[in-house]
Amino acid sequence: QVQVVQSGGGLVEAGGSLRLSCSFPVLRAGVFPMGWFRQAPGKEREGVTSITANGDYTYRADSVKGRFAISRDNAKSTLYLQMNPLKPEDTARYYCAALKPGSADWPIWTVDVKFWGQGTQVTVSS
Repeated sequence: QVQVVQSGGGLVEAGGSLRLSCSFPVLRAGVFPMGWFRQAPGKEREGVTSITANGDYTYRADSVKGRFAISRDNAKSTLYLQMNPLKPEDTARYYCAALKPGSADWPIWTVDVKFWGQGTQVTVSS
């Protein structure tokens, strides 16, 4: 059974915005911290931002501070990533992830992931 399902993404001009969504109806809300990772061609998958299980605290990489915002609605079992303004260097495949309970809040690493979303492509043109 698929645990995490993503939607959103696409092609946008530099300076534009996108919102990614991630549904996790099977997972118990309020148990799993969640995060977003991204992977550009030829590069390692990197943690972009995370949010605690109850949504009280968020963390993000320096490269996206002031531009990306993570949020969650546990009542709807949905995670969001608002990205604005986007830059060409944000081009990557983005992955939603349910993190292992008890893992460190930040930084997040691929070994911290319990379930992965299928990924969605974000392309930012200059």
